[in-house]
Amino acid sequence: MAIPGMRKVPFVYMVKNFRTRKLTTGITILGIALVVFVFAAVLMMAHGVEKTLVSTGEPDNVIVVRKGSNGEISSIVGGDVQGIIRAMPHIARTESGELLLSAEPVVVINLDRMEGGIGNITIRGVEPLVQTLRSNVQLIEGRMFNPALRELIVGESIAERFKNAQLNSTIEFAGSEWLIVGVFTTNGSGFDSEIWGDAVQMMDAFNRQNTVSTITFKLDDINNFESFQRAAALDKRLQEMDIKIEQAYFGEQSSALTFIIRILGIIITVIFSIGATIGAMITMYAAVANRTVEIGTLRALGFSRSSILTVFLTESLLIALIGGGLGILLASFLQNYSVSTLNFDSFSELAFSFALNPAIIIASLIFASLMGVFGGFLPSIRAARLKIVDSLRAG
Repeated sequence: MAIPGMRKVPFVYMVKNFRTRKLTTGITILGIALVVFVFAAVLMMAHGVEKTLVSTGEPDNVIVVRKGSNGEISSIVGGDVQGIIRAMPHIARTESGELLLSAEPVVVINLDRMEGGIGNITIRGVEPLVQTLRSNVQLIEGRMFNPALRELIVGESIAERFKNAQLNSTIEFAGSEWLIVGVFTTNGSGFDSEIWGDAVQMMDAFNRQNTVSTITFKLDDINNFESFQRAAALDKRLQEMDIKIEQAYFGEQSSALTFIIRILGIIITVIFSIGATIGAMITMYAAVANRTVEIGTLRALGFSRSSILTVFLTESLLIALIGGGLGILLASFLQNYSVSTLNFDSFSELAFSFALNPAIIIASLIFASLMGVFGGFLPSIRAARLKIVDSLRAG
């Protein structure tokens, strides 16, 4: 028999054998699919958190926080620093000459969840031009708050998940009742999990005088960021401040939470994968046992041990890839759901959606392939080592 033909026959033979072992093969595929589903879901969760927080900032906005602060709620920016920042160059202005800047006090309060329990919610005081400063803010119900009154607008995630957080409801905190006059969306960013009111009203309610947590402003040109940093570095009064691009700052805020999600998720997935790998191994061992005579026949026809090993290892890998593809398909439906968790940097509610990207798909397929290779390696070795005479006698 010609060598090209000899190379082709075992793989055709491998495909035909899928039909004879539908049940065991199907169970193995399902087991691998479930493990890959969990693996992909964990990565999608971490990516969803990261994507949500990164989209919270804008690439041409700059945020000023105190050095060493873990988040906005632990940052303190005094009135003197605010005055210096307002006088700095390269800050964008409106057509009427107003600075596109918002000095923002940030605090956390408790609200009752609709399904029971209590959640920590970020309350942010903002200046009237915040809708221009943050272009992704869009009111979907009601109106903007009146800066002269104790009024609030709430992110859509808060309105959906918490009691008394809907339009025309009132929330009590800091010894005052606040009327919700609007619901806003930022298309899935972290701001959707916040409540906003006027910065001056917030400072007065929490007795913060003129102290805020952060200052955010829009650059007149993103290319002027380094120039702004150099100007700030020359002022000794700003030495205690960190000046960062807003998008990068919120991206850094996601690192701790995404790291924990990935580590815990991968540990759980690895434990599950051991079971799936053992299942693949049992399936392949059964395949070898049921095909002893066929293996002997192939060897008698001139196929080498390495050809037999390659065929069985490829079969195990194919089973794993089918399971991996199914697991990824199932995980893709998670993109239609949003969940909430505690942001460890702000200690407050953060709603996010699962997010799938090409890197997660590739990682999941590689993970599935490893299960297939490890599960099929020893059975493939056993198949390759079978002696021709012993194999034929087994029939």
